[in-house]
Amino acid sequence: MITVFGSINLDLVVEVFRLPQPGETVIGSDHQYFPGGKGANQAVAARRAGANVQMVGAVGVDAFADLALSTLVETGVDLTFVQRLETASTGLALIGVDTNGENQIIVSGGANQHVRGTWLENNLTESNVLLIQGELDPSEVKVAVQQAKIAGVRVIWNPAPVPDLDHLYLVRDVDVLVVNEGEATALSKGLGLPSDPQAFVEEIAGQDGLAIITRGADGVVAADSARLF
Repeated sequence: MITVFGSINLDLVVEVFRLPQPGETVIGSDHQYFPGGKGANQAVAARRAGANVQMVGAVGVDAFADLALSTLVETGVDLTFVQRLETASTGLALIGVDTNGENQIIVSGGANQHVRGTWLENNLTESNVLLIQGELDPSEVKVAVQQAKIAGVRVIWNPAPVPDLDHLYLVRDVDVLVVNEGEATALSKGLGLPSDPQAFVEEIAGQDGLAIITRGADGVVAADSARLF
């Protein structure tokens, strides 16, 4: 079982001829909505790959909640531990996309800002992996990692976006780190680590970890305790 501790959003996408400047209004042709959130997206991907997956997160009780959860429901992700909060709205991403594919994104965290690491207590008994991203409160991510360690569960962390400097040390507390090139650069600067990708993953992997930098069409750079690959 994979437990995903992460964000659940509804993405509202508007196609525009060009992206607006500050203070400017640009009329779009149409809009679409898609279930999103980095946590929910990874839960769906893992489920489609054949894993048993449970999601731990939150939505509101508004009109967006069921839409945000729809793909999770369709793919069979266990939503037992997803809370519906009356005190917060469902997370939204407001996305403008121009004809060149460039975008502007505003994210309203909503209920995601109220997700707590303590929700994992006693909910990891059937899991062997905890998967976390960067869209939740970093302090709660720290609590989630602690809960996983207590339960003997391996932790995969994809810090997207990269948290503030006070929480970068979490890279030392997880078993697997997955970042893109930009995130690796930010982590290397914040932690004083080598900026060279190979040296970076070797340093992060240490004695018993795994570190991966994704490089788009150029593949990945990765290292574990035994090898660079």
